[in-house]
Amino acid sequence: MSVLSGKKILLGVSGGIAAYKTATLVRLFIKAGAHVQVIMTPASKDFVTPLTLSTLSKNPVHSSFYNEDDENAVWNNHVDLGLWADLMIIAPATANTMSKMANGNCDNLLLATYLSAKCPVYFAPAMDLDMYKHPSTLASFNALKSFGNIIIPAESGELASGLSGEGRMAEPENIMAFLEADIESQLPLKGKKILITAGPTYEAIDPVRFIGNHSSGIMGYDIAERAAALGASVVLISGPTHLKTDKSSIAVVNVTSALEMYEACHAHYASSDVAIAAAAVADYRPKNVAEQKIKKTSAEFTIELEKTKDILASLGEIKQKQFLIGFALETENEIENAKLKIQKKNLDLIVLNSLQDAGAGFGKPTNKITFIDNNFNIEPMELKSKKEVAVDILNKVINHYA
Repeated sequence: MSVLSGKKILLGVSGGIAAYKTATLVRLFIKAGAHVQVIMTPASKDFVTPLTLSTLSKNPVHSSFYNEDDENAVWNNHVDLGLWADLMIIAPATANTMSKMANGNCDNLLLATYLSAKCPVYFAPAMDLDMYKHPSTLASFNALKSFGNIIIPAESGELASGLSGEGRMAEPENIMAFLEADIESQLPLKGKKILITAGPTYEAIDPVRFIGNHSSGIMGYDIAERAAALGASVVLISGPTHLKTDKSSIAVVNVTSALEMYEACHAHYASSDVAIAAAAVADYRPKNVAEQKIKKTSAEFTIELEKTKDILASLGEIKQKQFLIGFALETENEIENAKLKIQKKNLDLIVLNSLQDAGAGFGKPTNKITFIDNNFNIEPMELKSKKEVAVDILNKVINHYA
């Protein structure tokens, strides 16, 4: 999945022949899962139609502050457009538009929106060779970069004038690659490998029955999705659950039993920077598993249980560089039990859940947690969605490496 998935992209199109490439660019953004709005300068409509870009972006195209042909038209608010975007790309960026950007000349909707934007702004120059090398153009490049804008370098090749050289707008695929690489390089967990466990484990009684719990796996999957969005490569060791993920940076290892989860964790732990044990692992399993379905022959039935291997404690014992986070689900003496777990299992941080708190626990879309670190600093959190809790947990990881 592209790092642009879910991003709100504002594409500014200025009046150069390369504007025809923006149809392909918008299509690539949409295919990557981005939300796209387009602003065109009046001159750009001579090269590509608003209808084309509106159809491809699935949004109305903006080109003026209001529709002069409609006396009831609503003002196109450049401030709202600028604040809406996660990133703004001006492509093609002509010499004229870049000069206006550099000097604050605000004579159209695109320029007004640019001056209002709070997000990162990228610009892809497009012009003829001599224009590209002119001192005034180079001055515009330097001014725009000094403002924090990011240039997507022009490419060399045949130009509209018939000359060949530098000045061609980067091809849409190359613009996409540039944006993805630049965004990924700034992600706070880029280069980190995070091991996450999720869901329940099922401990077989016979080929039909098992001992399990009500864990849905939502919390672990939300943590994995958030970690991947922050640039981490993720190994998600998942017990039985209906949940799926399509992020390419999340490698899912499906397991069923506590022993399978134990073995999978140890296979990946040594190469991990962070381990987050969000799974609800069975503490006990049947000592003997029947090879055939057990028949109902008496009014009472006894199963002898034995302890499963303690995954979290075993990881704590061999911990070296890893930042190790455990979960605790308690019903009484929550803080005291969580502190003991930190010590016994050599944890750096524990995420405490109490079944006494409304909105917390298995199968719910929300969670209410308390962070306790290995210095016993206690930080209670408000009731939040599990996605928001995942953000809080990953912020602890980011702060650890800050």
